[in-house]
Amino acid sequence: MVTHRRAVLALLALPLALVAACDKVPLLAPTGSVITLFPVATTVSLNSEVTIIATVIENGSAPSGTGTGSGTSTTTSAGAGTPVQNGTLITFTTTIGRIEPSEARTHNGQVSVKLITTGTSGLATITAYSGGASAQITNLKIGTAAAKTVLVTTTPQALGASGGTVQVVASVIDDGGNPLSGIPVTFATDKGTISPSTATTDGSGNATATLTTTVTAKITATAGGTATAGTATVTVNARGLAAFVAEPAFANAGVPITFRVTPTTGVNLSNVRVDFGDGSGRDLGPITGVQTIPHAYSSAGNYTATATATDGTGESGSLSTSVVIGSLAVTLSSSPSGSAAVNTPVIFTVGGTASAQVKEYVWTFDDGTPPQTTTGPQNSHSFTTRGAKNVRVDVIGVNGGLIGTAPLVIQIS
Repeated sequence: MVTHRRAVLALLALPLALVAACDKVPLLAPTGSVITLFPVATTVSLNSEVTIIATVIENGSAPSGTGTGSGTSTTTSAGAGTPVQNGTLITFTTTIGRIEPSEARTHNGQVSVKLITTGTSGLATITAYSGGASAQITNLKIGTAAAKTVLVTTTPQALGASGGTVQVVASVIDDGGNPLSGIPVTFATDKGTISPSTATTDGSGNATATLTTTVTAKITATAGGTATAGTATVTVNARGLAAFVAEPAFANAGVPITFRVTPTTGVNLSNVRVDFGDGSGRDLGPITGVQTIPHAYSSAGNYTATATATDGTGESGSLSTSVVIGSLAVTLSSSPSGSAAVNTPVIFTVGGTASAQVKEYVWTFDDGTPPQTTTGPQNSHSFTTRGAKNVRVDVIGVNGGLIGTAPLVIQIS
């Protein structure tokens, strides 16, 4: 009789044990799901962090190829395009640094984690996977691998006839115009001495050294990776001009930069011309004091601006300064956010353009309708079909160039 009771109790406990075991099995992405990875930045400084966003969609949009760090290249495939169930477990790995947390659960089909870098430079590969779905970001540039340009500035730019000392600042910048910290920079000069010969960039991406010279000297600063070496020339006894600087030395397209021209005290100038390096310029006339000139570049790139002073005898002298222009950091949001019903107006708003000189906004809605153009950063649009819509806005500067773009995916049901 006792044996029979024990057998019955064991049978009754079995379903409960199975339920408890099922509760411990992680929820993974179902077959046919697609993971898309979006880093918030395509380059990362040493000993810092960057947010990685993973979007997980059932039968959604599949990546067109292996990611390159931008996380924006996709092609659309048929399917409902619905987010996976909340709580779906996504696991992350990286070849450089570490991911925190290494596992995360989705909410509305999305998770956010951070890539934490150390002192190791290189090209990182970040992988996210769940069930049979996976995605990668490759060639995410870290440390010296992210360095694109070294911009060299000096204070002052010119010395008197006896020479002297000059503060040299080398700014290490990535291909988006963002400063990089923790990067070793090597300084060299063809005349005089410079100390220290090697310095590391600070939190603003700047490494500093001091040049001592009695003659005109050219300074070269190099960083690791594929960064272009930066140069600057300190003139001894420059004719007519004491300084020519750009403030700031790097900005985004469409954002004005202020150039400041300082003539030599007591000099008799007939004209100072400023050429901005993009095909445009301006004559300032016979200035006797400091003059400031604003200028906005219409496209990303590296530019050398030159100020040329002509004195009363017709003799001239010039100073140059370099600026780095990145793409405008544009964002795009919608109201309602993330999803909307068919034939319901959706308000789209562009952010990040407040400091830029904008001519117009061009909108593409991925629903067969032609692009729309507005002069303001907001637009309303209704979709007549269901599915995931890849909306994009292109921001056009006052000179007609593309100064920024931003994508957004919205679900229409």
